Amino acid sequence: MAGGRIRARLRRSHLYTFLRKPRGNESGAPHPIQGPGYSRTVHCNQPLLHQKKPYKYRSNYISTTKYNPITFLPKALFEQFRRVANIYFLLAAGLSLTPVSPFGPWSMIAPLAFVVGLSMAKEAMEDWNRFLQDMKVNLRKVNVHKGDGVFGYRPWHKIVVGDVVKVEKDKFFPADLLLLSSSYEDGFCYVETMNLDGETNLKVKRCLEVTSPLDDDGVFKDFTATVQCEDPNPNLYSFVGNLDHDRQIYPLEPGQILLRDSKLRNTSYIYGVVIFTGHDSKVMQNSTKSPSKRSGIEKKMDKIIYLLFFILLVISLISSIGFGVKTRKDMPSAWYLRPDDAPDMYSPKKPAAAGAIHLVTALILYGYLIPISLYVSIEVVKVLQAKFINNDIHMYDEEHGTPAQARTSNLNEELGQVDTILSDKTGTLTCNQMDFLKCCIAGIAYGVRSSEVELAAAKQMATDLDDQDEHDEELANVPRKIHGQQVSWGNEVGSEIELETVVTSKDGKDPKPAIKGFSFVDNRLMDGNWLREPTCDVILLFLRILAVCHTAIPELNEETGEYTYEAESPDEGAFLVAARELGFEFCKRNQSSVYVREKYPDPGQPVEREYQVLNLLEFTSKRKRMSVIVRDEDGQLLLFCKGADSIIFDRLSKNGRIYEEASTKHLNEYGEAGLRTLALAYKKLEEAEYSAWNNEFQKAKASIGADREVMLERVAEKMEKDLIMVGATAVEDKLQKGVPQCIDNLAQAGLKIWVLTGDKMETAINIGFSCSLLRQGMKQICISTANLDTLGQDGKEAVKDNILNQITNASQMIKLERDPHAAFALIIDGKTLTYALDADMKHLFLELAVDCASVICCRVSPKQKALVTRLVRQGTGKTTLAIGDGANDVGMIQEADIGVGISGVEGCDG
Repeated sequence: MAGGRIRARLRRSHLYTFLRKPRGNESGAPHPIQGPGYSRTVHCNQPLLHQKKPYKYRSNYISTTKYNPITFLPKALFEQFRRVANIYFLLAAGLSLTPVSPFGPWSMIAPLAFVVGLSMAKEAMEDWNRFLQDMKVNLRKVNVHKGDGVFGYRPWHKIVVGDVVKVEKDKFFPADLLLLSSSYEDGFCYVETMNLDGETNLKVKRCLEVTSPLDDDGVFKDFTATVQCEDPNPNLYSFVGNLDHDRQIYPLEPGQILLRDSKLRNTSYIYGVVIFTGHDSKVMQNSTKSPSKRSGIEKKMDKIIYLLFFILLVISLISSIGFGVKTRKDMPSAWYLRPDDAPDMYSPKKPAAAGAIHLVTALILYGYLIPISLYVSIEVVKVLQAKFINNDIHMYDEEHGTPAQARTSNLNEELGQVDTILSDKTGTLTCNQMDFLKCCIAGIAYGVRSSEVELAAAKQMATDLDDQDEHDEELANVPRKIHGQQVSWGNEVGSEIELETVVTSKDGKDPKPAIKGFSFVDNRLMDGNWLREPTCDVILLFLRILAVCHTAIPELNEETGEYTYEAESPDEGAFLVAARELGFEFCKRNQSSVYVREKYPDPGQPVEREYQVLNLLEFTSKRKRMSVIVRDEDGQLLLFCKGADSIIFDRLSKNGRIYEEASTKHLNEYGEAGLRTLALAYKKLEEAEYSAWNNEFQKAKASIGADREVMLERVAEKMEKDLIMVGATAVEDKLQKGVPQCIDNLAQAGLKIWVLTGDKMETAINIGFSCSLLRQGMKQICISTANLDTLGQDGKEAVKDNILNQITNASQMIKLERDPHAAFALIIDGKTLTYALDADMKHLFLELAVDCASVICCRVSPKQKALVTRLVRQGTGKTTLAIGDGANDVGMIQEADIGVGISGVEGCDG
């Protein structure tokens, strides 16, 4: 604990320069909180005030069940009698109680009660399982301030608005919290939001300076404050509010809000005050009620029942007319039936009444034309099918010991009728695991192991060769090269085993055990062999950039003695593992420096070098690069930079382009192999140059106003130029086993596949290539728009028109395409999707999407996932299947005809 506490006390004043606002901003103008939509008042550390209206808000109890004890009977009966056949059997059972019934009532009531009872019991059992999962969440414990500076554990569902809670590392936040303080002196913490947006990288949240001293249980004895903020809403990325503390008002921002279902990472603990609870929390606002889904076969059976009922009615009418005619003509001569004293149902004086009464009798008598036993059989078969799914060994996860679970048996038969699959990406298609696979240093490519995309391509080529005529059989003995490695096409050419054997076993030694995040194989760099390379000085610089240019924090694994890394992105973690395995182990970070243990040139005596971090220019999706300015032990100032190759190449000096041509060639190869690439560069700085730039940079940091970010960007741009190219990295986002083959098989079967992800567009496109969703030669249609934050109402109308034009032009391009084999892929981001889903545009968007072989929606919110799924289901009228593995996928899963939730890294809320 002591070591963790020391690490936690790091001040990060020199880091996150784009992230952090200047201290002066806290005492700036508060947000104008008034009017509708901003009525919520939270009395911090005074939960008793929230027991009465108007401050009594919803409890923290959550429920995702379809029923409760009060609503079960009426709702379940309604569900059962949505079936036309059950309505008919109910009417027939009612008529069987009358004197006109040809047989006893129990012959009609018993089968109906059995069918309805069995279905309701099945519904109750499935909903009970949902209830148990909800209670598992509701009964989680969290540390809550009970008064007088004393904290104690309390179940989540008993937390109320205004409670101060203490959340420990690797625990979920029980409600939407305002961050008050953390174990770090600067009051920041790391948050994992996979359950909300599907992203695996950590987010940094930071409290107000005024509350950061509240870092101990005892100080909350006398703490009080008031928060005035927005009402509950589903927007995950915005928050407007003010904190009133000690007669001062401080504006609050999304960076100070910790959302329910996200997890605290890499931080010992945080203190927070509860703002939104239960179904008022943003994640629950994004969820939808559990729908009542009916399978296609049930709807089809309803139509068949209508037809059968019509036939039954015709037969009964013919029978009743015949009975009426016969009663009128023949009844008077049947003296033994005493026609003068006959009741209405046999009276020759009232043949119409006799016929009408007989109609009812006939409907009951011929009622077996509509077979109730069919429903009994189907219900039993469905339950047994669900049991088979639960016991399917092929869907059993050995790693976590989790079997498949059919949460409803109503939809089993729909699985064979799916037309469109809508899938999450992170944790569903991929394993959330980045592997360092290849690199290019000084224009030389290193790394001989093939990516999954290359293996799939080689396998396909082998299959094509096997399909050729026998007179081409001699090709099987012709050696081929894959990235410099000879591979024979004979004996099941191109199989994964043979390719792996070529690159891993050529020295005859047993392969090393797998290292998470590191699949690199090349003897030229490993075990210090890089020292014998002619470009060893560039390789040294490359490895130092990997070990120094990042924002991660190391954690020592006491069992293995190795360091693991908590990084903001999985790529960054893979780089640090690669640097460690190649002899440059990042081992420590303090408030102003990072320390790297360099194993070479003398492996027996590693040298720990200190690099003083002077500035860190943060990675953003707009900048597409990050830089760190450091001073090494010799006093030399260095700028290390890594980013997208196009961005880095534009910033190279004339003499820094020596390796540009060769590196570009290798980067193109890596891209074709489905790998994520980054370019690395550096430059040496003079003291005077750095001093002048730093003064300008500090002024930009201290500025207050809307143009602060623009000023910081402009100043950073001045430093990040005239760079010298060092090399490039290529990492592979590991796919789930068999994903490319599965997608190929589904595509060949005619199924359309949409990927809905919270990831950036570049990431989603890379994964699209990796999993065969996107293929070389496929024409990409990218629909996006400029930053909307600065646009007024007129500007947004212009953006809407622009998006409409893009959709129209793309549809026209597809229609005019003459190549019958041309394939199109549609890629759209979340902001653009907001407009595309408007009522006047969504059908045009759907028409375009349906014409494309693949669709990728990036940066989408959970609500947008659900809306897109609803659009596809309702717009096409075809069966849709949604698959995901996090709470951010629940809405999508519920909207689809069939929902599949995966118990994965993001959780099993689906």
